[in-house]
Amino acid sequence: MTWFKTAALAAMVAGGAAVTPVAAGNYQGDFLVRLQGTVVAPDAGATVFAPGGALAAGADADISTEVIPTLTLTYFLTKNIAAELFCCFAKFDVEGKGTLAGADLGDTWVFPPIVTLQYHFDAMNGFKPYVGAGVQYIAFFSEGDSKTLNSPTSIDNAFGFALQAGFDYEIGNGMYLNADVKKVWLDTEAHWGTGHRADVDVDPWIFSVGLGYRFNLSDVFGSRESASLK
Repeated sequence: MTWFKTAALAAMVAGGAAVTPVAAGNYQGDFLVRLQGTVVAPDAGATVFAPGGALAAGADADISTEVIPTLTLTYFLTKNIAAELFCCFAKFDVEGKGTLAGADLGDTWVFPPIVTLQYHFDAMNGFKPYVGAGVQYIAFFSEGDSKTLNSPTSIDNAFGFALQAGFDYEIGNGMYLNADVKKVWLDTEAHWGTGHRADVDVDPWIFSVGLGYRFNLSDVFGSRESASLK
């Protein structure tokens, strides 16, 4: 699936949700949900060690760029300060570079939530930029075997520091068009059954576009409470 198709799918899903909203859209609401199409482009590099710990000179590794659907949940603590949770699931391939060029070093599924604290600037003719900073946690799981090394792959879970910038643009009824970029600095360690290991800099760029819907959480819970009394 191409980047455009993924972004379009996220937009259609969000648009469908807006047709029958759970609460009236409100640009001053305390909760914002977005569905996005996202490109995750690791700026990866690795220091590879042979069995026994000797440096494998010239060996390097890369991680594939992937296009995935993503979801963000943003809660406004004040008019301008918000906390955001970004998440998804994705699968990446690990390939060799340098003297390992063309090597299949395995693959992995990841669960990579990012939590950021944001500052949202006041809207300017419907245009509302924001910046943020926070942390990412990546859980690696269901790692696939390296075909080149003919051995299982294991990658350590890791934390990283994240910076973020983006904007929302009002399109009516509490809905936004959104564009967002994040940069994460994250290091991990990979191991193979042969005794090889690598210190890996993942350091992804994360580019997202999609649709957002803003409302008051109290409207949702108020609607549920009213329904339960009928």
